[in-house]
Amino acid sequence: MTAPISVGAAIELADVRKQFGAVVAVNGIDLNIRPGEFLTLLGPSGCGKTTTLRMIGGFEWPSSGSIRIAGADVSQLPPHKRPVNTVFQQYALFPHMSVAKNVGYGLRMARLPGREINERVAEALEMVRLPNVADRNPGELSGGQQQRVALARALINRPSVLLLDEPLGALDLKLRKAMQLELKQLNREVGATFVYVTHDQEEALTMSDRIAVMSRGAIWQIGSPAEIYERPASRFVADFIGQSNLLEGVVEQVVEASALIRLAGGAIVGAAISDGIGAHEDVLVSVRPENVFVSEQPSEGGIKGRVADVVYLGAYLRLLLDVGQARLLAANVPAGSSFVSGAEVVVTFPASKAVAFRDQEAVDTM
Repeated sequence: MTAPISVGAAIELADVRKQFGAVVAVNGIDLNIRPGEFLTLLGPSGCGKTTTLRMIGGFEWPSSGSIRIAGADVSQLPPHKRPVNTVFQQYALFPHMSVAKNVGYGLRMARLPGREINERVAEALEMVRLPNVADRNPGELSGGQQQRVALARALINRPSVLLLDEPLGALDLKLRKAMQLELKQLNREVGATFVYVTHDQEEALTMSDRIAVMSRGAIWQIGSPAEIYERPASRFVADFIGQSNLLEGVVEQVVEASALIRLAGGAIVGAAISDGIGAHEDVLVSVRPENVFVSEQPSEGGIKGRVADVVYLGAYLRLLLDVGQARLLAANVPAGSSFVSGAEVVVTFPASKAVAFRDQEAVDTM
């Protein structure tokens, strides 16, 4: 492997907004992307993530706000004047050209000497682990190999920023998972800043240094994969990232960054809380299914419930539980357990694995 070919640039979006007629696609985003990091814009279709990426790349200009790359305002610059390359879901390789000519196309347009082009093509193909396909045409390659060629073509220009718009969407599941690991490794090796767009939560969790979760043109939460998964800050994030159980409650007592919360059925549970939440506030408590524990024996701090359904998954079970007016999911229950539908049980979860937040969606729709 060659040495890193670029130094990642910081990207700053300040109050960036984009309207298409009366439609607000991006609604006042503030975002700082660190040099060399792998940041993913994650959200459902229509949330504004691709429009945000296209504004960073220069394919769309913001209606207001500013975009800076490495300290320079690029808000009104075309793509070719930004230190950025973009890889799209459709690889757009020239079918009549060899792989080497596809990869070196931009350098030939820049009229670099042939020897330098050949050296950099070889370097780029080595970087994406395709050193022996230079003379083949794209049609002779697999989908994963074509994706790597598209990456090599983007990296050969030594951009400080690489933008990736759902580039793995056309690949089959096995190949997509393999390419996720390859992309993360490539990010570490080349040193460029990667900004990645996807609606696939597992993809985002696998590859990212940080994830910006988007909905309705805004960023709802940004943090490391662990922070986003373990400490969702809203109902939307808790629901969108993995599976989450949500319980309504009222804060009884606050102690630093945690609280005692009385659930709708009267049980008291502990949970971490978001900043600013105080006593007597209505909250939602989020706990992941793998952190829900079920017993047929009484337990201090336990919540009484009933097994609604048992799903057999080989080495383990999943239990659907009716707890008051809520339905919870418990995952990773040992397959040898004797739980049956209709059984009365006691449900517990560690306070360290639960988080409480205001139901912001309910506030927004009032």
